[in-house]
Formats: sequence, structure tokens, C-alpha cells
Amino acid sequence: MNFDPGIFKAYDVRGTYPDQINKEIAYQFGRAFATFLRPPAAVVGWDMRLSSPELFEGVSSGLTDSGVNVIDIGLCSTDALYFAAGKWGVPAGVMITASHNPKEYNGFKTCRGEAVPLSASEGLNLIRDIMRKGKYEPIRAKGKIVRREVLPEFVQHVLSFIDPKKLKPFHIAVDAGNGMAGRLIPELFKNLPCKLTPLYFELDGSFPNHPASPIEPQNTEGLRKLVKQEGLDLGAAFDGDADRMFLVDETGKLLGGDVVTGLVAKKLLEKAPGSAVVYNLICSHLVPETIKKAGGRPMRSRVGHTYIKPLMKAENAIFGGEHSGHFYFRDNWYADSGVIALVVCLELLSEAGRPLSQMAKEIDPYFRSGEINFRVSEQQKVIKKAAGRFSDGKADREDGLTVEYPDWWFNLRPSNTEPLLRLNVEADSPELLQEKLSLLQMEITS
Repeated sequence: MNFDPGIFKAYDVRGTYPDQINKEIAYQFGRAFATFLRPPAAVVGWDMRLSSPELFEGVSSGLTDSGVNVIDIGLCSTDALYFAAGKWGVPAGVMITASHNPKEYNGFKTCRGEAVPLSASEGLNLIRDIMRKGKYEPIRAKGKIVRREVLPEFVQHVLSFIDPKKLKPFHIAVDAGNGMAGRLIPELFKNLPCKLTPLYFELDGSFPNHPASPIEPQNTEGLRKLVKQEGLDLGAAFDGDADRMFLVDETGKLLGGDVVTGLVAKKLLEKAPGSAVVYNLICSHLVPETIKKAGGRPMRSRVGHTYIKPLMKAENAIFGGEHSGHFYFRDNWYADSGVIALVVCLELLSEAGRPLSQMAKEIDPYFRSGEINFRVSEQQKVIKKAAGRFSDGKADREDGLTVEYPDWWFNLRPSNTEPLLRLNVEADSPELLQEKLSLLQMEITS
């Protein structure tokens, strides 16, 4: 059949509805997914996007026509889908979502047994090729669709990471961005002593308030103002499918994913001293430093779950974190969950008896640029040029180019899906950060 193979990305399948992804494409994807994995059953969930129910019909029909039984868990977060696949021993899973992308997008995140995700190198490209050739498994006895509720079990699983009795009665604002956290968070907070102020909890795939992408500071502006003006203890923001989470401290400051990684690692290492913790190479130096101080073994990884999860398994790492707000837990089938990271931080803050801003300051002496994107057609040529310009630093090419100096460092790496170069810079002072950032910007754009 005719379809745009460009919808197959590095970690998922994603495109615009209805031109790139629609019910027919979803049906063919279901057939190809079943042909590749040949599972007896698959758990399928979807987010609140307007096109998600139609895509569910397509995917589930493709699966059942291939003889696969579908466990329909309905509206859910992506981490709840991973939980269902892992906890129930289901050998395959499909989450219908486009995560943080704008409203016109939708797509599929997929996994095999034990919630192991599929990526371009681990199955997605083969599924794409099956769709291209139209060579599907013959239609056998039709599979059945069975409805099953996952949320109560998932909430109890999240709570198993902490002792809820230790939590203080914090007043917390949560911005769901009209995404799936609007369904998950109220159920979770029924079990916590905290007061919840909800922002945009209505499930609405048109995203009427702001894009459900909290990594961009403008999308958390309302949350930050609310926390500061109302004198709340902290805030949390989730993306559309609620697998990523960012914290806002009591002063209204948005904390990066690397600060949250450091805080979560600190707490989990109290319970499992000496364990390995994985972090991606974009994370601040505060992360390996905090891990070491907490008695853990920091393990550096390339960006993305394709690299982080196998390293976690190989090292039996208790936790892994990324600057992008993805947090992975060994006791969660190595899958990521923003809400587990949130409750672990609440326990840490409760026991410390200090505000979040102070806890962050204690582990974070650095200044960062955040990720800056440059549209560049000849990515490797620019990276090579930058390597020559900064050849006096300590360099490695594990993921793009990382160059370290005693008082600052940077990483410049190509995007997996677009003609972009992504730049991250960290320095010991704001003045040095600005100086080196300006120098790098000139080098990249000249």
C-alpha cells in the first residue's frame, strides 16, 4: 500500500493526521506489527488526541485480523501501557500517541514482552518494510478484544516506590496540559496527604491552553506563576502522554531533567547503596557528581532509551535519567515514568525538610544553555569544523561531539529525525556560559 515511510522515526511512529496516519495506515501497521512479533496477545491503549479512537479501531482490527487477542486498556498514559505489558506478562504493546507533538500529529509507541521498546534498529524498520511489501501473516482465526482497567493497579505500583505515610502535606500544582496526567494524577493523589491544585486536567486533544511539551519554558509559564503567587510548595508539569515530568520549585523556577535525575538518584541510592545509575551525556555534571556523593556508580550513555535501557540491564542499574524529563526505573521493567519520579521526589523532600529550591541548589552549582537547535544541512561538516576549533579540549565522539574544559563543556549532536544540530553548553559561571555560547553560535552559523 502507499504510505509515507518517513513516519517511522528513531523511537516511534509519528505523523500528521489524516494525511500521513489514518485508520487504514493504522490497520496496516497492526497487521505488520503482528507479522513481525507474532504475539498471541497485545495490550493497546491510547491518549486523548482527537484521532486516537479512530486509530485504535485501525490498529486493533489489524491485530485481531492477524489472530492476535487485543487487551484494550482505553485512555491511559504511556507509562501505564508499559506497566500493563510488564505486569501482566503480555508479549506486545501499542500505545497510540504523539507524545508532546502538536494536535495534528498522532502515532504509535510500541514494545515487546517485558515492556522492551521497539526502535528503528530494534524492529520498527522491519515493520516498515513489511508494510512496504504488504507481506503479512495470513489472516487466521480472528482474535478477540477484551477490555481491562489498568489505572488502579498502576497507581498501586507507583506507590510501591515510596512510603506514602512519610509524605508531608505539600500543596502542589500539577499542569497536565490537557493530556493524560489529567486522568492519572487525581487517582494517584487520592492516596497521598498532599493538596492538589490542578491546571488543565480536562482531556482535550486540541490542546486549547498550551502545547503539552513542558521542556519549552513558555509552556510552563502559567504553572510557574501560580506556584510563586500562591506560595505553593512545588509544581509539576507533564507532557501529552504523561511519561515525561518537569518540576517547578517554590520560587517558580523550572528545574531541568538533569536536576530531577540527581534528586531521584540521591533518594534511590539511599535504598540501594552502591548501585549503578545511568545518565545521558547531555546531563549536567551535577548528575555524576551527585551519584558519586550518594555512593552510586555513574554510568554515561548516549541519548535515548535505545542506549540507556540496555546499559541499565547490563549494569543492573537501579535508575536512569535524561535531561529531557525521561526517568527509567529498574523495578518498572526499566521503562520510564514521570509520575514515579514525582513521588520519589516528594518522599525525598518530606524527609529532608527543606524546600525544593534549596535541595536543587545543594547539588547544582552550574549554569546551562538548555538545548538550542540549529537548522543545518551538512551536520557532520559543521561538527568537524567545531572539533577543529575546540581541539585543545578533551573531546569524545560517542554521540555527536562533546568537548570538556576545566570550567565549561559542550555537546553538539545531530538530530535523529530532522536536519538539525542540537547544542548544549554548561559552565561554572553565567558570564563564561554566555561567552562560550556566543562563540559556539558563531562557529555553527558562519
